[in-house]
Amino acid sequence: MELDAQLAAGGETIELQQQVARLQALLEASRQVHSTIREEEVLESVLRIVVRELEMAGAAFPEAGFSYGRLPAQSAANAANPEPLLIYPLADRDGRKMIDLVVASPGGRELTLSEADFLEGLVLQAAVALENARNHKRNIAFARLQQDLDAARQIQRSLLPQQLPDIPGYSIAFRSDTCYEVGGDYLDIVAQPDGSLLIAVADVAGKGLASAIMSTSFRAAFRGMALTGPPLAELATRMNQHHWAEGEEARRRYVTAIFLRLHPATGEIEVVNAGHNPGFLVAPGVAPIQFDAAGAPLGLLPGMLYTSEQHVFAAGARLLFYTDGLTEVFRGDEEYGPERLLNEFSTCLLPKADGILDALWQAIQAFGEGGPQADDMTALALCRGEKPAREMRA
Repeated sequence: MELDAQLAAGGETIELQQQVARLQALLEASRQVHSTIREEEVLESVLRIVVRELEMAGAAFPEAGFSYGRLPAQSAANAANPEPLLIYPLADRDGRKMIDLVVASPGGRELTLSEADFLEGLVLQAAVALENARNHKRNIAFARLQQDLDAARQIQRSLLPQQLPDIPGYSIAFRSDTCYEVGGDYLDIVAQPDGSLLIAVADVAGKGLASAIMSTSFRAAFRGMALTGPPLAELATRMNQHHWAEGEEARRRYVTAIFLRLHPATGEIEVVNAGHNPGFLVAPGVAPIQFDAAGAPLGLLPGMLYTSEQHVFAAGARLLFYTDGLTEVFRGDEEYGPERLLNEFSTCLLPKADGILDALWQAIQAFGEGGPQADDMTALALCRGEKPAREMRA
């Protein structure tokens, strides 16, 4: 009896020692698997452990093209009795399969209990390491993309007017806030050979990087044409044809635009609206004027001809051009809309263009009750002093 008890106790001790050894081996395997954050190295480490430490005949991650050791070849000779392969799916934290580990045991035999336990534990650790490696790779790619987008944002900001013209008797200001890192809104001010100023506010269809690229192309074409000083209606017509000729993808990213030519000395203005939101002209003692579209957006239809309209920009008058991001702000199902924008612009008591734009932004944000910006927002305000320019210079 005593001998039997000793033998039993010895057997339990050996079994306990084997369990400790298996645990130590699994801990060491886990350390090796987690020692890298590169996906390829994680997979290679798992295969080496399976073949070298567990002494399996071979192992592979077929989807990734990695293998180690010897896997039985499938051929016509052994098609009837192929050697069994063990398949262990590696799943992420949400239970989605990432990849399969395929294992071939020596001679196709069944695994012992300790071997099966070891493999199951290794698979769990390998799944965690693989998911971490993939997340790390995605994070690096995202960081690189974010860096590129930040650079693109800075470049796009640099393409906006860096210095506003000093126009005696007038004040001018603009503001442009993109919905994402970059956007499709465009604004420019170009001095003309005859001393007038050409102003453009435009909006490329869509948002984000594709629209930003198209707005840069639009800028290059606009500046190239504007410097030659063509009539405003002809400029819009040529810009439309140029954008159409850029091809199918450019036509999907058509451009709404509103152009203004200002003659500061006489206070005369000329406006062409190419499918854009109506611009507003507010002057003392008269009803507000809206510059409605004189044709389709640029690049949408070939052969489009545009017409311009002329007005006097009298003392005390103010003008607003904007993109639809200012009016398409919602509070529940209610839209801010152009009527509210015109009313806010018309009743604002501030005399300077920059103050007026600040007031408009505050009113729009208050209406939206702090909700996220859903579109690019760009606006330009132009104001003329109460006295004619020659009296203000005196």
